[in-house]
Amino acid sequence: MSARSKARKRALDMLYVAEVRELPIADVLATETVRHLDQPERASSWDYARQIVNGVDEARSEVDSVIVDHAQGWTIARMPVLDRCILRMGVWELRFNPEVPDAVAIAEAVELAQSLSTEDSAGFVNGVLGAVAGGRGPSGRTVADDQASR
Repeated sequence: MSARSKARKRALDMLYVAEVRELPIADVLATETVRHLDQPERASSWDYARQIVNGVDEARSEVDSVIVDHAQGWTIARMPVLDRCILRMGVWELRFNPEVPDAVAIAEAVELAQSLSTEDSAGFVNGVLGAVAGGRGPSGRTVADDQASR
């Protein structure tokens, strides 16, 4: 697993904890900062994880608006917490981090949904993020199409 993939998982953990425990992001980041200092072997994932969490927090209302605009009938509150956090990260990467190609942001989010959430979550995440990104990648295929052909 790449350092960025680990960072996304770490960021997801922090966003999820903040959401479930109804904690301010700043508190979760403070706790994770202490953990980071005690676990130098995880240093490679820390900077990007913190960037994602801060980015999602700073752009939260815009990110949530983008999700609702593309989720076809789903409200933020109706989405499972984990899916909501994955979508927030994915939308942040798509809209606010030009260093990450759209296909990578979508594939990483779908992978997190496949491995951590419900059976239907990967398709839901792929559909919403694909719509946010414009629906098709450079190959003209969606991420789901590419994964189905593997």
